[in-house]
Amino acid sequence: MPANIRYTLLSLRDLLVSIGPFAILTVALLVLAYWWLDPTPPKRVVLATGPEQSAYDEFGKRYQQALARYGITVELMRTEGSSDNLRLLRDGDADLGFVQGGSADIAYDDEESVVSLGSLFVEPLWLFYREDSARRISEDGGLSNLSDLRGWRVNVGTAGSGVPRLFGTLLDANRIDPDDLILSEMAQTPATVAFLDGELDAVVFASAPESLIVQMLLQTPGVRLMDFGQNEAYGRRFGYLTPVVLPQGVVDLAANNPPEDMRLVASTTSLLAGSRTHPAILQLFAQTATGLHGGASWFSRARQYPSLQHSEVPLSPEAVRAIRNGPPFLQRYLPFWLANLVERMWLAMGLIIALALPLSRIVPPLYTFRIRSRVFRWYAELRGIEQDHDNGTRSLPALLDALDELESKVQKVVVPLLYADELYALRANIQLVRKKLQRIQG
Repeated sequence: MPANIRYTLLSLRDLLVSIGPFAILTVALLVLAYWWLDPTPPKRVVLATGPEQSAYDEFGKRYQQALARYGITVELMRTEGSSDNLRLLRDGDADLGFVQGGSADIAYDDEESVVSLGSLFVEPLWLFYREDSARRISEDGGLSNLSDLRGWRVNVGTAGSGVPRLFGTLLDANRIDPDDLILSEMAQTPATVAFLDGELDAVVFASAPESLIVQMLLQTPGVRLMDFGQNEAYGRRFGYLTPVVLPQGVVDLAANNPPEDMRLVASTTSLLAGSRTHPAILQLFAQTATGLHGGASWFSRARQYPSLQHSEVPLSPEAVRAIRNGPPFLQRYLPFWLANLVERMWLAMGLIIALALPLSRIVPPLYTFRIRSRVFRWYAELRGIEQDHDNGTRSLPALLDALDELESKVQKVVVPLLYADELYALRANIQLVRKKLQRIQG
């Protein structure tokens, strides 16, 4: 190996050995920060939706497709509805879920175990009834009040959907005893089939207009939608209810369906998440919600949703930032995984660098000390030979032999060219001692 390359490799080796402890410390701190901050989100999350063909189910599929672009697999868990979703979030069986305001029993403990990603859309209370059943009450086949339902066969949905609780609240507000109605709690699909077959007089849904069943019933002959003339009063009485209007002709402009504005009461649906859900997942879902729910709909104008209002549980800080500010700056130019890593680690990396920079000043003196110690360590042995001569503890031939052995060892010492002068100085000093001994011998 050429001498220049040998000296260069030797210098690099010594430099690496000098830097080694600080490099190990820095890497250890980075690993500790990575473990503590957990910047990498899981690749699989569970989203509790709702019954098959419901609006929750349809929105769940859209979230599934949107997050697949980031390498996140969203497993859809079909449930009975809001109450069921909240239970799954509490138990940790789902990471996120759609929960309708007022339809689930939000407890004080939920403020610690559940966070909100914002309100996504309004879900009107759809009360569809058969026109032939209503003709027994009024000649025009219309209903004007919940009290007209006395004696009717009404399906209010499964208990897990939260609709029975919400509808029960409205009955209680109108001083109607639930026993005055023949209530059933079938799921949406079988209830719709029974309703169309004449086995039920009315069905009650709480769903977004994107629900396929709602879309179908709005255009089914002989089926009418109840107009809540007191919707403003309901909104004033119950904070989680909002008066909304289904505009004339919005379902079908050509057929002018509905033929007039329909007044409804609606609750706001939020996307809730368990408090242990990874912050990066919360951020992604909030960003996706802005795209999925930010457009105009039957009951809202463009960019009205997602909203940070009407939240029954604390809002997630990640969701607040995503809804107010949009995607973070780095995500606009970097892949999600890299942008998320830098965003979550930058503060820790800055602190580690701030700590490492002062410590790095020790490296040059340490490197110099390491190189010079190869030379200076032999001065102790050279001085010992001189002292033995002065004290007469060893004979002159023995001292010359020791000096020859020392010179042989020094000749094997290799140092970077920058420090060669100190090595040659050691050799010169050995020769000086040799001349001194030889002069005495002569």
